[in-house]
Amino acid sequence: MMNISRLTGLALIAFMLGACGGAEQEPAADEPTEAVADELTVSEAELEGNPFRQEWDTPFGVPPFSAIETGHYMPAVKKAVLELREEIDAIANSTEAPTFDNTIIALELAGESLNRVANTFGNITGTDTDDELRALETEIYPMLTREFNAITMNDVLYQRVKSVYDNRESLGLDEQDARLLELSHRGFVRAGAAFEPDVKDKIAAINEELSGLTTKFAQNLLLETKAFTLELKTDEEIAGLSDDFKAAIWNEDKEAWVVGLNRSAYETFMVQSQNRELREKLFNGYRLRASQGERNNGPLAIKIAQLRAERAELMGYESHAHYILEYNMAKTPQGAEDFLLRVWRPGLEQAKKERADMQTMLGDTTFQAWDWWHLAEKLRLERYDLDENATKPYFKLENVREGAFTMANRLFGITFDEVEVEGWNPVVVSFDVKDENGEHLGLFMTDMYARDSKRGGAWMSSYRGTSNIGGNSIRPLITNNLNLPTPPEGDPTLMRYSDVETLFHEFGHGLHGLMTRIDYQTFSGVDGPRDYTEFPAQILEHWVSQPEMLEMYATHYETGEVIPAELVEKIRLAANHNQGFYTTEYVAASLLDLAWHSLTAEEAAQITDARAFEKQVLEGYGLIPEIEPRYRSQYFSHIFAGGYSAGYYAYLWSEILDADGFDAFKQAEDIWDPELAGRLKKWVYESGGLKPADELYRNFRGQDPSIEPLLEGRGFATTESPET
Repeated sequence: MMNISRLTGLALIAFMLGACGGAEQEPAADEPTEAVADELTVSEAELEGNPFRQEWDTPFGVPPFSAIETGHYMPAVKKAVLELREEIDAIANSTEAPTFDNTIIALELAGESLNRVANTFGNITGTDTDDELRALETEIYPMLTREFNAITMNDVLYQRVKSVYDNRESLGLDEQDARLLELSHRGFVRAGAAFEPDVKDKIAAINEELSGLTTKFAQNLLLETKAFTLELKTDEEIAGLSDDFKAAIWNEDKEAWVVGLNRSAYETFMVQSQNRELREKLFNGYRLRASQGERNNGPLAIKIAQLRAERAELMGYESHAHYILEYNMAKTPQGAEDFLLRVWRPGLEQAKKERADMQTMLGDTTFQAWDWWHLAEKLRLERYDLDENATKPYFKLENVREGAFTMANRLFGITFDEVEVEGWNPVVVSFDVKDENGEHLGLFMTDMYARDSKRGGAWMSSYRGTSNIGGNSIRPLITNNLNLPTPPEGDPTLMRYSDVETLFHEFGHGLHGLMTRIDYQTFSGVDGPRDYTEFPAQILEHWVSQPEMLEMYATHYETGEVIPAELVEKIRLAANHNQGFYTTEYVAASLLDLAWHSLTAEEAAQITDARAFEKQVLEGYGLIPEIEPRYRSQYFSHIFAGGYSAGYYAYLWSEILDADGFDAFKQAEDIWDPELAGRLKKWVYESGGLKPADELYRNFRGQDPSIEPLLEGRGFATTESPET
């Protein structure tokens, strides 16, 4: 289903909720330009035996991964684009008067074959990429960008959509139909369809250039991340490292322990290592990624920001941030910044106190940024007697995952049954998801382990969306991806507490995709403004530490003993330990994002050094030198290669919602309260983007959210007024 509001997202499907701007010039609906036509020439011989041109007789309709070869992608994409073009031509050139069915529904259904190949390609390049696939990305994504632009900039097509939209009051549409029409029309308008041809041409050229730049940014970062390793061979070099971590990073071929820049391994080493010199080396390897040489992302970040600012100006917006935030809950860049500063101020003050405490621990040695993780853990052990190695045996991956499933069953009545389904990698484990009536909701596919071919971080994605048009019900294929270190063969996967929270977070995104009851893919599943879509994921993190929840899944991997009550109490007491650091590094990145994307076109044109701009912004907010922003510009893929430009603040904004939302369960004194769970299920997980985000939240909560639970949850004072 080629829904217009998501046309431009295919170029970054591998990124959770990724989005990448439209495409190039505007060929007539029935006369594609010669250059594009030549580019898309494909013979039947090239398509022979291509899995994307065959029916998939596979369990749940998953892609036949073992049959798909790299050489299948390009011919399949070209053929699918040609088919999409024919479908679009038929809609645009119809002699019938525009109607909801022959225009809006027809657009919703167009492009099925392209969805199939693009979804697979986008996901595989995120989890199992190589040089050939990276080269294909640089060809396929600009091609799709040009083609999608030809659709969204097609004036004949837009006029048909506009005609239906202008007559919407007389069409007798139900709620879902009306929402589809609204979002389809909005998608065209925000892509630039209403502008004059010369403006559309300029926007199109910018979009195509951005497509190439964002792809290059992501590729540089992946290669730079995988290129850095720290080889450890002596007792001095592995001092402080736990046995299970050493086992996870042992490299038989190199006869050494090898630490890379995978976030989980990086943090573990920075926490455990007693070798200060090596901590500094790894710290600098992490923060200086993609900042020099031929894979320097600094110039790319500048150019991306400049092009986005230029495009925003062409479309009548003050900045890219003004364009992006128009339909977000924050509404404006100023609204987002004001909110961030309310949390930044107490967070920074707390971070300064934490720094002072750790400087005291070092005595005459000057405290440095690479000391923070290690000394913060020492301080936690001293204050709360809580050692990460004491909790990990209670967080075996399979048990944690089963705990998440049990939570979903208690709250929403859904079940997860493991099924034998071929995955894209041998480590993939899949589950058939059913509702309380035994009806199939979708397939949930999990890929939990780090590898060199996989991008970093954690994310949710899908191989197939959801649709129910004309009684043809299609349920989703949803994925969750983490980057846990692979344990030695035969050993269990034991998780850090923060990784447990991450699993529950991504599971929340997964439920948002699986539980949808929306008929149209355009706004089914994970949909809504960026500062809302993190809410369904983040609220589930609150269940992780509840005592009645822990006793369900936190059992010792050897003895089966439930995690002791005294250890649970230690976890509770230490919950806000180092919160100044976590808050400051996150908000610093969010403010940096807003700074890049609040630039006018004239201001952006003056930027020549990404690091100098970044330094000026962060020093202006008072960031202390011992804390780096969670993402520096050259590896800030969320905003320069993903869908979070001018929206990284969304995680914290959504925390207003998740803290306030879970507060309702606390007030009910029942984390399984059936009435609250029922409203959460109906208005959040099942409703997608049926209504504006603030309405969906109010329907669940019964009131507007308050920021106080967020501040209290982080251990900050709540007396500050919004104006201070």
